Amino acid sequence: MGIAVTAPIILGLTLEHLEVGLALCFGAFWCSPSNVSGSLNHKMKGILLSALLIMVVSFFGGYLHYKTWLILPVLGFLTFGIAFISVYGFRASLISFSGLLALVLSFAHTSQELEIYQYALLIGVGGLWYLLLVVIWHYINPKAQTEEILAETFILTAKFLETRGQLVGQQTNREALQTKLLNLQSELVEHHATLRDILIQSRKSSGISYYKGKRLLVFVQLVEMLETAIANPVNYEKMDVLFKQHPGYINSFQDFIFEMAQQLRFIAEFGNDIKKLPKSKELSICFEKIKEEVGLLKTSEGKADYEDYLMLQNLLEYQEKQFNKIKKIKWLLGNPDMDAKDFIDRNESKRFIVSQDYNPKVLLRNLSFRSNIFKHSLRLAVTVMIGYVVGNFFAFQNPYWILLTIIVIMRPSYGLTKTRSKDRIIGTLIGGAIASGMVLLIQNPYIYGGLGVVSLIIAFSMVQRNYKASAAFITLSVVFIYAIIQPDITAVIQFRIIDTILGAALSFMSMLWLWPAWGFLEIGKNIETSVVANKDFLGKISHFYQHKGKVPTSYKLSRKTAFLETSNLNAAFQRMTQEPKSKQKHLDKIYELVELNHTFLSSLASLSSYIQFHPTTEASERFKMAITKIDDNLSQVITSLNGGKSQNMASTILQGDVFFKEQLAHEKLFLAQEDKHLERHDQEAHLVWEQLRWLYTISGSMLKLTSSIDFD
Repeated sequence: MGIAVTAPIILGLTLEHLEVGLALCFGAFWCSPSNVSGSLNHKMKGILLSALLIMVVSFFGGYLHYKTWLILPVLGFLTFGIAFISVYGFRASLISFSGLLALVLSFAHTSQELEIYQYALLIGVGGLWYLLLVVIWHYINPKAQTEEILAETFILTAKFLETRGQLVGQQTNREALQTKLLNLQSELVEHHATLRDILIQSRKSSGISYYKGKRLLVFVQLVEMLETAIANPVNYEKMDVLFKQHPGYINSFQDFIFEMAQQLRFIAEFGNDIKKLPKSKELSICFEKIKEEVGLLKTSEGKADYEDYLMLQNLLEYQEKQFNKIKKIKWLLGNPDMDAKDFIDRNESKRFIVSQDYNPKVLLRNLSFRSNIFKHSLRLAVTVMIGYVVGNFFAFQNPYWILLTIIVIMRPSYGLTKTRSKDRIIGTLIGGAIASGMVLLIQNPYIYGGLGVVSLIIAFSMVQRNYKASAAFITLSVVFIYAIIQPDITAVIQFRIIDTILGAALSFMSMLWLWPAWGFLEIGKNIETSVVANKDFLGKISHFYQHKGKVPTSYKLSRKTAFLETSNLNAAFQRMTQEPKSKQKHLDKIYELVELNHTFLSSLASLSSYIQFHPTTEASERFKMAITKIDDNLSQVITSLNGGKSQNMASTILQGDVFFKEQLAHEKLFLAQEDKHLERHDQEAHLVWEQLRWLYTISGSMLKLTSSIDFD
């Protein structure tokens, strides 16, 4: 970014064509938002489309310097149209943002030297200049993006394991830790999607790569670590009772979990240096210690001790699986002779990438108040028009700053807009205060220029991590640049702060009063999508259990979709909790429904893991009947979420309860005849039926809840 912005200006000053340098600079600057993580192919297409959009917008924007009454409808129409591009997904929303930047900043600069069409063409060339730098940097350091996202995924996985470790034993803040766990899960799913795009798409376009192949295998282990964790939920209430009787086990398990998390952090930092990869000795010592301690309970003659042993043994087996995955990751990173291409089916792996639908019909489908993007685009267009009128009516020094603040702050969700408004104002005040002091102490325009560029680079590097700090550095950059050409810098800072506060206030009020998109109105659809995904995953598990054989790709895809949709549901619920209390209808019931859906997936994953990695017997008629009853419950949940009424809900649940009670009595009678020390004997019948009974109970609870909530 620093090179793309400064090089054209320096060249323009040197050749005495500053207008040309500024046009190239703006083109590069406005294309930069579309340069986000992903495959090079997607990046190039995104930047090219951004360059085309900003060139067209700059051409039309060049003619928007007329009377306010004539500008307003054109400004509103262009704002809506550009914002509406976001219906095509995340990358499209960033291309849209580039277009909005170009539109708003077309008010900031009127070219004296160039014709409007020349200026617009140079803006497009500036975008190509930025694309050239991106491609050059990719080939200079092709591994940089992969290593960065992979390292972040290692650290997120470490935090996820640590949080689960903190939940072991009695906790006063267990609910807060579980919320943190769900948020980390959502972040991990997002990072997994990005890594799929980078690693699989690059193999598709550039062929087999030894480096990318190994990283893809490492990525598979990280995905399995998350899925294994979700497939092994901990019953914390039972664990509390167990650890109260055997408190010494808490520290042993936590030490082992925290050591695994620490090793993942070391791998994130030293993954490319084989010599610095952490050794497994410390983990092995911790594991053997726990194994020995748990084994002591097995030899006890007390029935309660044996039951405690079974619980701890299950927990130990789960931790051993995670330990083995960490060892596999270190082996993959440290084994220079591995031929990665033999492990990955390219045609199969491509099916795990979610393809965006770019059909023009998507635009038509979203031309409705049922679409959040439509409402957001309309809301943004009206707010921009109001901001333009206010800025011109009060004759602010730079009224386009109001518009810039609006397009940067306003987002489709209320919570994010509120947070960004607050952070933007605080950051601007901090940046303004620091800039005032520095301008009074420094009087050198060359230093101003250098500080302006450095501040801009820091601002963009922090925009995703700390928006408040990013806003402060953007303010510093703006003030330093204006300090070169504006003698009264105090007035610049004053108007910058006023315009920012006004833009933030308009954005916040618009979110409240103009076609608000409250989470409650959408959460029902999110729940339905997740339940449908879980229902499909249940069907695939049932089919595989009945027919055995090799795990089909459709099975893995349904599992991935179920995890993804559950993560999306968690994120939607978190957005809902950030909204005004008056808009959080049935929050407790919806929270319980979200938790039940997550627990349902955990149980599905546990059943899935067992039948994949253990030999299983032929599926009985009772198994098929149990699956049918669970599936029927889920179908009625979906019907209820769509506004329909469940048919004979009470009768259906009663029949299902009778069926599972009969099966439970049959199982107890059978197991009573067995030796309790034969742990693996008939484990399949016990575990499978325990999970089926639990899945049926959860689905029944979900049905009762959805029937009691009016989502309209």
